[in-house]
Amino acid sequence: MTARALLAVADGVEDLETVTLIDVLRRADIELLVASIENRRMLTCARGTRLTADAMLVDVLAQDFDLIVLPGGMPGAQHLADHQPLAERVREHAAAGKLFAGICAAPAVALQSYGVLKQRRMTCYPAFSDRLSGCTFVDQPVVVDGNCITSQGPGTALEFALTLVEQLVGKGKRKEIAKAMLV
Repeated sequence: MTARALLAVADGVEDLETVTLIDVLRRADIELLVASIENRRMLTCARGTRLTADAMLVDVLAQDFDLIVLPGGMPGAQHLADHQPLAERVREHAAAGKLFAGICAAPAVALQSYGVLKQRRMTCYPAFSDRLSGCTFVDQPVVVDGNCITSQGPGTALEFALTLVEQLVGKGKRKEIAKAMLV
């Protein structure tokens, strides 16, 4: 069975993180659905990259996913935090023990506001760590705590994406993808 992942996106998400997640997860043959929380599929990332989502989030929320991942970037992470249907879906997903993840501002801005980081070890863009409560900030590029995977920012996006591949489909696939990408 093919692993399925949902990448929720909004105007203002971080370009490098978003594109890296799409690229690496698809290289690993993970069925990745890029879903827009906006009222349109065409988005503009924080640095001006134009992105066309595969679907509208509201149309796919009822589908089953093995992973839900949020890119960072501002104001994108705040848009994700403010989207109540996404917040509810991530809460249900996390409560069911399924993998959820965020990078850069997303853990501190979105995942924190959803209430899914309680008692967790996690990381985020260090400048956002003062927004955290009820969890333990760890100053490392990628942190895995049970079904929660977090990362720090654009420079850690490749390591983060490879860690998601490992969590979803195993170390062998991670090594295969990393080797092909000369990592």
